Amino acid sequence: MKQIILSQKESKVIRHIRNALVHEGKIPSVRELMRALGYRSPRSVSLLIENLIEKKYLRKKDDGSLQFIQNHSGEANQTVDVSLVGTGACGLPMLAEENVEAYFPVSTKIAKPPSKYFFLRAKGDSMNEAGINDRDLVLVKQQSVANNGDIIVALIDEEATIKEFNQNTEMIILKPKSSNKTHKPIILTKDFAIQGIVVTSIADF
Repeated sequence: MKQIILSQKESKVIRHIRNALVHEGKIPSVRELMRALGYRSPRSVSLLIENLIEKKYLRKKDDGSLQFIQNHSGEANQTVDVSLVGTGACGLPMLAEENVEAYFPVSTKIAKPPSKYFFLRAKGDSMNEAGINDRDLVLVKQQSVANNGDIIVALIDEEATIKEFNQNTEMIILKPKSSNKTHKPIILTKDFAIQGIVVTSIADF
């Protein structure tokens, strides 16, 4: 695959967008990029964004917002693009296109085909004793079933939560694993959906 070359200015835009996605959970507006990168006119940033869309680093969604696609590393056979779907479902099906904030290349040794994977940004400290801290990126293998002791992503009332899965004949208990004892187990029957099993978490990404 032919590697696409970015100019120095385009690379700065990509770095800023990527950092904002990870740390702030959103792609900056044109004016926010203009101020952050020291431009005097939004037109200059708009032209750079148009170039990055043409080079397939960014994509314009149907609602006009931008989506970060991937890093063109030239290692297509060794990596797979994994979507980052934010911290919750916001009323939409969790893995719907509208929820995808970005795509990141992940080694196929970690995200093993043919299974599908996604990233979720952890929120809070309810799983810090399992090594999952606030703002970590959590890599999740998509599946709808789990075994006792698995750390899962569950969708409850259209919000995603990360907890340890435990099931007996009468109920399902989603347990926090936290040093903060204000977090309590969630007791359920079938009024939730398993979105996947946590594979690993990445701190300070």
